[in-house]
Amino acid sequence: MADWSGVTGVAIGRGVGYDLVALALVEFSESAVNRTPPLTTSPRHGDVLTAISDGMVALLKEFYGHGPTRTKSYYADDLVVCVLRGGFSRVEQTLLEGGRGPAVIEQRMAFQDLMRHRFEEVIEQATGRRVIGFMSGNQQHPDMMCEVFVLAPTDLVDHAELAAIAPRSFAD
Repeated sequence: MADWSGVTGVAIGRGVGYDLVALALVEFSESAVNRTPPLTTSPRHGDVLTAISDGMVALLKEFYGHGPTRTKSYYADDLVVCVLRGGFSRVEQTLLEGGRGPAVIEQRMAFQDLMRHRFEEVIEQATGRRVIGFMSGNQQHPDMMCEVFVLAPTDLVDHAELAAIAPRSFAD
């Protein structure tokens, strides 16, 4: 049986037209390792995961006409990962079935590059932290999209480098 004593938030539910499973990634404290329950848990973490999943689905639904059918989000330290399934449009599905998969993936990547600031806004609003890195990947079989965000502050980027990154305007 799984030991959930170190998990700070788990949200499982159904959204409008998709299944949501948001799991918290945690660093296990000494109390979790010793099997004593943590003194406090943070319901906010589960709320953040839900906001990330809901926001990503809503954004894709707004621009593709329908959103993914399943999503799973992770948030730990300075990293957010959102994996989405079932989001190909009828046109994309037709292209995939006709052997034009690379064209679909190329179009998806162009869209994600163009909409970068909107994806970042979803994460920044959910976490209250600035996004300083965004990477996106798509595959056809099984159909999956993966959105990866690096948040500030992070030990991956030194302070001078971080200061040189121009703050993004939400009006972009």
